[in-house]
Formats: sequence, C-alpha cells, structure tokens
Amino acid sequence: MGSGAAVLNGHCTCRACAYRLLDAPLVVHACHCRWCQRETGSAFVLNAVIEARRVELTAGSPVLTTVPSESGRGQDIHRCPDCHVALWSVYRGLGPRFLFVRAGTLETPEACPPDVHIYTGSKLSWIHLPEDVPVQEEYYRRSDIWPEAALARRLATLALSDADAAGPRRA
Repeated sequence: MGSGAAVLNGHCTCRACAYRLLDAPLVVHACHCRWCQRETGSAFVLNAVIEARRVELTAGSPVLTTVPSESGRGQDIHRCPDCHVALWSVYRGLGPRFLFVRAGTLETPEACPPDVHIYTGSKLSWIHLPEDVPVQEEYYRRSDIWPEAALARRLATLALSDADAAGPRRA
C-alpha cells in the first residue's frame, strides 16, 4: 500500500467497533515472539504500524486492556467491548502516537503484507517464511527496514504536540 493508496477500513467481528486507516502503514510486522503467539492464540501476529492521528474511529468505542509485555513496560490492547476482538495495541515503549493495528481486522488484510518478520528465533518450526521478505531473529534497526518516507512521517509525528498527535480520531 503506497502513499496516497486507498483508505483501508476495518472492524471487529461483531462490527460494533469500526475504523479506517487514512494512509498507508509505516511498516507491517509479522511478529513471531512467544508473547504474540500466546496473546493471539496463533503462530504470529500481523501488525500494521501507523500514526494514531491517521486512524479514524467510525463506530463504537474500544476498551483498553493492559497486558504484560516482555519489555516489562506493558502493552495496551484496544478491544471491542462486545466481542473482545483486539483492534490495535499501543506499546508503552513507543507511546500512544503510534498504533499497532491488527491487520486481520482490516476488510482487506491482503493489502498489508508483512514488510519484515521479527522475533523469528521463536518462530514455530513448521512456518516457512518467504525469501523476499526480511527476517530478523529479534527486532531491528528502523533505518534498515523502513522506507525513507515512513522514517520522515515518524519524525514528523514525534515533533507534534501531544494534542496534534493524538488519535484515533472520531469520524
């Protein structure tokens, strides 16, 4: 999904909560860490990282659930209050300016293929990774993976006031 790409819509299973991404994600992670495996009940999680201000809430009000994280800082998961599907997370180390949107909640999740597979040291042995996508045993240096435009958007968001960087916004 390149810059200027079509808006992506997403929602929980019951559709009580819905949102839209107003721009392309900065990066999409396929995270294979044990924490993500446990939290999702799956082999990995697919997170589309995007500025919170570029997400628009179009229905409902997700509720916050705080869970432990390997870093010790915790993770805030925003879920539908009715069906409890996780829509996005905020990692306290990065802060609320950036959301890790669960790509599986998008109406067209195929629009967000992974840019990188991370924490593959704990990848399940029967998962075979594509050869054309970077693979990291743990995390990575942003400048090695993110395109220049995404790095510039990140810096621009970090330079905003808290109020201007806040999100998601109500439609």
